[in-house]
Amino acid sequence: MAAAQMTTAASSRGFLPPFEGLRPVTLKVSSLSFRTSGGLTLRSTRGLVVKAATTVAPKYTTLKPLGDRVLVKISAAEEKTSGGILLPSTAQSKPQGGEVVAVGEGRNVGQHKVDVSVKTGTQVVYSKYAGTEVEFNGSNHLLLKEDDIVGILETDDVKDLKPLNDRILIKVMEAEETTAGGLLLTQGSKEKPSTGTVIAVGPGPLDEDGSRKGLTVSEGNTVLYSKFAGNDFKGNDGSDYIVLRASDIMAVLG
Repeated sequence: MAAAQMTTAASSRGFLPPFEGLRPVTLKVSSLSFRTSGGLTLRSTRGLVVKAATTVAPKYTTLKPLGDRVLVKISAAEEKTSGGILLPSTAQSKPQGGEVVAVGEGRNVGQHKVDVSVKTGTQVVYSKYAGTEVEFNGSNHLLLKEDDIVGILETDDVKDLKPLNDRILIKVMEAEETTAGGLLLTQGSKEKPSTGTVIAVGPGPLDEDGSRKGLTVSEGNTVLYSKFAGNDFKGNDGSDYIVLRASDIMAVLG
């Protein structure tokens, strides 16, 4: 019988050194190739379970943010829907908010030193893919730049968000329910709106003198914005909201 050899990475436990800070996870491989001693390649399409490893967030006893970085304790993910249905861990949405527990000393803008604009104890909302997640004091935290924080939220409703810097909070206009010919559109076929009403605006970005430069849009304006910009949120009333930068606003509609 010809000897077979795996052409993928070796899976023998004896050849792999231990790695600190790694935990095993299960991966499913759909196909696998074997090479015989005679040079013939055989391919198996049966599912194969392989043990891999993923990094675990390192644990720290002290953590001091530097510059304009902020340490945020991440809020717990929702475990139930608004109707009380228990969600499995895979269906729980990743939180985008938490409490500021430490801030850096600020940054230099031109010849001026500018402090971080959020204080410890503040409840904030941040960009979805921002920062570096770390485990600190037994809880998950996010270490991010001040500019990754989109606003301050002191309630549980996004309509009360206070945008920071050049961010703008917009209530998205509802998508068309029917076509021009009167056909009812399904949820999946509705085109994502790119217009909405400005609910709140930030104080504006910093100029070279460290002063705030006001934004050109105001509360109540109806605006047209870039289609794939910003961070989407759902209000307690079921309305859709989006927080984006002033540069993502393309026009004010009259």
